[in-house]
Parts: sequence; C-alpha cells; structure tokens
Amino acid sequence: MLIDRFGRRVTYLRLSVTDRCDFRCVYCMAEDMTFLPRAQVLSIEEMARIARVFVELGVRKIRLTGGEPLVRRGLVDLASQLGNLAGLDELCMTTNGGRLAEFASSLAAAGVKRINVSLDSLDEDRFRQLTRTGQLAQVLAGIETARAAGFQRIKLNAVILRGRNDDEVSDLVRFALERRLDISFIEEMPLGVISEHSRHEAFCSSEEVRGLLAPAFPLEPIADDSGGPSRYYRVPGHESRIGFISPHSENFCAACNRVRLTAEGRLLLCLGNEHSVDLRAVVRAHPEDDAPLRRAIVEAMTVKPERHHFDLQSEPQILRFMNATGG
Repeated sequence: MLIDRFGRRVTYLRLSVTDRCDFRCVYCMAEDMTFLPRAQVLSIEEMARIARVFVELGVRKIRLTGGEPLVRRGLVDLASQLGNLAGLDELCMTTNGGRLAEFASSLAAAGVKRINVSLDSLDEDRFRQLTRTGQLAQVLAGIETARAAGFQRIKLNAVILRGRNDDEVSDLVRFALERRLDISFIEEMPLGVISEHSRHEAFCSSEEVRGLLAPAFPLEPIADDSGGPSRYYRVPGHESRIGFISPHSENFCAACNRVRLTAEGRLLLCLGNEHSVDLRAVVRAHPEDDAPLRRAIVEAMTVKPERHHFDLQSEPQILRFMNATGG
C-alpha cells in the first residue's frame, strides 16, 4: 500500500495522457500556449506500465485527464489496457466534451465506468468566451451520446467565476437534474499566470454557489463518496448528486488520497505544490525491470506535503498551468 508520512493512503491516480487541448479555457491556460515536444511525453506503453505498477501498489481508481485526453492518439487502446487491470476498481475520465460524441461508445466498451464533462455555461456566446475555441453544440451532443453509451455515471464540472457565469448555476443544476446527471461546482484554482481576469475578483466560493441555488433547489447533504474531493448534496426527489469542490474555502487536504502523473512523467504529489518525482527517467532507464519504478513510487510518498496553500491575492505560487498538471 502507498501511505504518506501523514498516514493518508493513496488509492487514486490521475493520469494525464497529454498536455495538449483543443480548448483554451480562461481559468486553465493562456490563449497562446507552448506544448511539450512529443519526445518528452510518455508513450501509451509507458503510461500503461506505470499505471499497472500503481495498481499493484494498491491504487484502486484511475482517472484519465489532460489537457484534453481525447486529442491523444491511442487513448482508447490505453483505456482498454487499464480497464482490464486486475485490482483496479474504477477507470474514469475527464473531458471537455468537444470530441466525446465520436469516442463515447468506444470508451464505455473499453472499460471507462464514469466520465466527467466540463460545462461552464449553457449560453453559446458565453461558452465561447470562456473556452475561447469551444463549440457548445458539440459538447451538448457529446453529453447526449455519452448518456446512451452506458457509463455508470456522468458528471458535469462547472468552474464558477463571479460576474461571468455565476448567474447560470441554477440553469446548470436544472440541466443536470432533467438528464439525471451529477454536477460539481468548482472554485477556480490559481495555477499558472493568466491576464484574462483577476482570480481574486472572480472568485466565487462554494458557499456562495449554494446560496445562489437555495431559492430554487433545497440541498440536502449526503454521505456519497466518489473517491475524489467533491462534497455532495441532493435535491429531494432527484437522484442527481450536486457536488462542490472547494480547494480554497473548504480545504480537503486532510483526506487527500490522490497523486497525479503528468504527460511527461512527473509524479505530482500535490495539486498546489511542486513536489514531484521523475518517473519517466526511471521507466526509460529500466525498460524491463519494474523494481526501480516500484521503489521510486513508494519513496515518493515521503515527500507528499501535508496540504496546499493557495493565495488568490498574490501571484500564483504554482507556475504550471492546469493542462500540465493532470486534471
């Protein structure tokens, strides 16, 4: 088992298959991005090998992330390999949904059980402003295709920014309830330097979002645990879960059970810190021997920090953008 020095057991790996994305969401990256040279990115075979060793060490949930995972060639093959790993309880994926209509059925058949789709607005013009390049109609079509594909659950993710889309939170919940989807509202995370907006001025806390929902949707807290940081509520009479991911206002580090592997093979021990271990170097130096890789992963647990320390009123402490972080 993977246990850090604070007694937390790591059972969840977020695996970034690429740092590239076909959207340029304003809270995630700059409009003009430089992406990794392909030689620096892990191959599909290297990702599958690292994931297998993590499962052998007790990881029970893997989420495929990016960037946008659906732009990575070989993704379905990777999903199929991971979906067949003995000991893995759940294979999930997070996507912007732009290409989901094309891949949903293949992903479900490969063993992906749950899928998260980013949806920050239901207004076409606003959606385009927030994503810079995204087409709302494509994402909505992807959601409908995913609903028919047989995933165990589908969840929408919405990053709420004051003055940008906070007036849509009730519409987004209504959209989810009508389609029996889950939805999580996420506080913006200060990763990477952006100039499009002030993160401090745009910050909208989970408590504020719940307040905006209260007139139309009475929320009852529930004990459901999806293995991630969402704290869930339910609207009486509906099966959908309404979640809140609150890295600022309701810190969840004490229960952290996850690590992230970037597309270039850096094992990030915390979303909000730079502590990392280079697993790409290990797998390429020892292509036939898993023992050094296993040892590197176990030893990495000793540098996993206790918590992150986000500060919205200062320059970001973490200069890497969210697309380079692994979801």
